[in-house]
Order: sequence, then C-alpha cells, then structure tokens
Amino acid sequence: MDIFIRQPFLAALPCLVLAGLFAASQRPAVLIAAGLWLIYLPYEYAMKVRLLCSGECNIRVDLLLIYPVLLVLTLVACVVSARVLWARRRKRAEPA
Repeated sequence: MDIFIRQPFLAALPCLVLAGLFAASQRPAVLIAAGLWLIYLPYEYAMKVRLLCSGECNIRVDLLLIYPVLLVLTLVACVVSARVLWARRRKRAEPA
C-alpha cells in the first residue's frame, strides 16, 4: 500500500471501483467503503505536501490504523457486492 503514499491520487481508483459496485448493488457497506477511500485521498495528499505534519513524517503510525480499516472494509464491500450481484444473476437465470 506504499503506492498510495507515493502517489495519493491513486486512491481514487478503489473509490471509483467501489462507487461502481455501489451503483450495481445499492448496499450501504459499499458506499461507506467508497466514502472512506474518498476521505483518505485528500488526507494522504495533505500528508505528502506536508500540510498535516510538521517536517518528520517518515514514521506514519496513523497508517497502522488506516490501512487495515481500508483493507477490511474494501474486502467486505467486494464480498457484499459479489453476493448481491451473484444472487441477482442467479435469480434471472432461474426458469419462471
């Protein structure tokens, strides 16, 4: 996840993917995950340009909390979306 530290704008990618999954699944967990990625993007950018830290930002203890939360919520959102979309596809495939 080091790539998000070096290139914070890349956090927009999971946000966009999750927004697309929300549009398809309409599940709040997916929207929450997308929203957290959207909040993380300007936060990480502000850290990169040293707005939120005063010089020594090499030891980022905040990431010990942020990354696991983003990872778990993203995985939950993907599983929730996959289950919803799979159930809809299965329902359409059943003969009436």
